[in-house]
Amino acid sequence: MNAHVIENQVGVKNQRRELRLTLNGVLWALQILWGFFFAGSGFGKVLLYDAALYAEAPRAVAWYAAVPQPLIVFIGVCEVLGGVGLILPAITRVKPKLAPLAAAALALTMLLAAGFHIVRGEYSLVPANLVLGAVAAFIAAGRSNHRPIEPAALTTRRLLTSLAVLVVMVLTAIVPTWYTMTHGQF
Repeated sequence: MNAHVIENQVGVKNQRRELRLTLNGVLWALQILWGFFFAGSGFGKVLLYDAALYAEAPRAVAWYAAVPQPLIVFIGVCEVLGGVGLILPAITRVKPKLAPLAAAALALTMLLAAGFHIVRGEYSLVPANLVLGAVAAFIAAGRSNHRPIEPAALTTRRLLTSLAVLVVMVLTAIVPTWYTMTHGQF
């Protein structure tokens, strides 16, 4: 074969590889989406440590009235840590087994939330809890059994990437949540 034919065959194989949807790619996308979601959502609950915000909260979210303030803040801290835990250990490859553990913890949190809403008769909130929990369980299973991330030494590139992700998370999930809750109509 001549060099041009070989070059074209390699190019076609690379294009196929680029277009192929992989489990690893799906898991990364879900980890990032769920990580950002839970970091932002959890941070909103953490802000309820402020007595004035906590007093206003039941107007926006009815179930807050049924939960003690420290428990809401604790749930928020767990969600923020879970959201960060979905992404950073996997990106840095430092203790990457924490990513499926974070996903499993978030799945459990959503299962408990669904049970809480069923008991309160808030059936319209249950599907969201179940979808969030099911995807978190999918991430946990995928990163535990099917596409685990192997630990590796921390490199400058992975450290800088993780810092960039944290900055983007703060700017896109945490700052807007803080601003909305402290300056807007909560």
